[in-house]
Amino acid sequence: MTTPALTAPPSIRLAATAPAPSPGLRVRLAPAGPALWRVLDGTGRIIGHLHQLDHALGSRWAARRYRDGVVGFRTVGEFWSVDEAVSALRNG
Repeated sequence: MTTPALTAPPSIRLAATAPAPSPGLRVRLAPAGPALWRVLDGTGRIIGHLHQLDHALGSRWAARRYRDGVVGFRTVGEFWSVDEAVSALRNG
């Protein structure tokens, strides 16, 4: 049995490349939706999501963590850099 390929609808455009956190943070980012990135630790465990927000001064990054026992995410904060946002997810 083959699994059908999942593709985004034409109205949704996923970013071509993931933002690059510093190698010392030991995480990788995987696309999760338009302007949304899943943050995975070295073992592949999801530690949260980064949502890219448009701002007049450039991109901001909202760090969001899944709330145990409640369906949904909690915003940890908004940051000017991917590294700051990832650090907030890892340390918070």
